[in-house]
Amino acid sequence: MQTDLVLGLAAAGIALGLFEGIRPGPLLTMVIRETLTGGLSAGARAAAAPIFTDGPLIVASVLLSGWIAEQPTILFMISVLGAGFLIWFGIDCFRIEPPDPNIGQQEVTGSFRRGVITNLLNPNVYVFWFLIGGPLMASAADDEPLAPVAYAISFLISIILVKMTIAFFFDRSRGSLSPRAYRAALGVCGLGMIAFAAGFAYQAYGLYPDVF
Repeated sequence: MQTDLVLGLAAAGIALGLFEGIRPGPLLTMVIRETLTGGLSAGARAAAAPIFTDGPLIVASVLLSGWIAEQPTILFMISVLGAGFLIWFGIDCFRIEPPDPNIGQQEVTGSFRRGVITNLLNPNVYVFWFLIGGPLMASAADDEPLAPVAYAISFLISIILVKMTIAFFFDRSRGSLSPRAYRAALGVCGLGMIAFAAGFAYQAYGLYPDVF
């Protein structure tokens, strides 16, 4: 076993996971939204979405990265769907009412599902795995089969832990938010989702000449 290669890719997975976990994006915005709405447990469930979404993509990206790079229609469709979905949830942020004092005892359902849908309709996830992560793992697999495994596991663990940590801090401040501040925080999330939707629409626009 080439220990240096395995450790090197594991370190790269941790570094990229930390970066992707902290970087503003649709999933992070959804994690904050769910935390403000339903507390830490709801935010943590949304943060766990990469287990379901990125896991299969990791395997598929190693096998299909070369083919996907030549199929702009797929990324175009994902970009359009993602834009529509984020606009809908962005508008919804402006309709959510501040929680009452007993929100901690209430259960908000569907957080994991919303997190999964958000990530599945995020074209950046596909671009990352099929054009960056997949080729990186495929090239390392030729020399050491365990290296891609180390990369994938370290990436998933780090990105989920970072987003759960962010959910924790938002949950700590949640109880001290006034109704006005609560609406303002969700309004920022809503505007963020609409901005990301615009970015996805722009990606679709750029792919349009290659599709039609």
